[in-house]
Amino acid sequence: MAVDVLPGFRLEWPITDDLAALRVGVRAFGTGAGLAGKRLTDLVIAASEAAGKVLDHGEGGTLIAWSDPGGVSLEFVDVTGALTMAYWTVDADPALLAGREVGFWLLRQLCDEISLDDSDGTTRLHLRFHHRARHNGDHRVTAGRRNPPPAY
Repeated sequence: MAVDVLPGFRLEWPITDDLAALRVGVRAFGTGAGLAGKRLTDLVIAASEAAGKVLDHGEGGTLIAWSDPGGVSLEFVDVTGALTMAYWTVDADPALLAGREVGFWLLRQLCDEISLDDSDGTTRLHLRFHHRARHNGDHRVTAGRRNPPPAY
């Protein structure tokens, strides 16, 4: 199953305990946006992990997905603002990490770019997947304000 995804097309899902339904929707969106193989798998795993983090640390929120010629973006809106940049400073061997830290490490491995904006009391976690994965293993993690998703 795929959703026809034109550049700028956006979909939104509520983040609930039904992560299986969210994964199905994200897979369809990613396929329609031109991701395949490992890139598509990375997108689905990261979406599930990030949505789980929003549920673990907050009371739910919204997932907004959009595409552009360079790739796919997922933005997780945590209305409680519980996710902070402190979670993204983990930089260790995953075998040495405990519980929740492993999920944040995993997201850093799967995504080409991660940004987090918690400047207004609502956390916006942005995950970016390029159509082609970076070959040098260079993933960008940033904090602070960023441009909002396009409004179409």
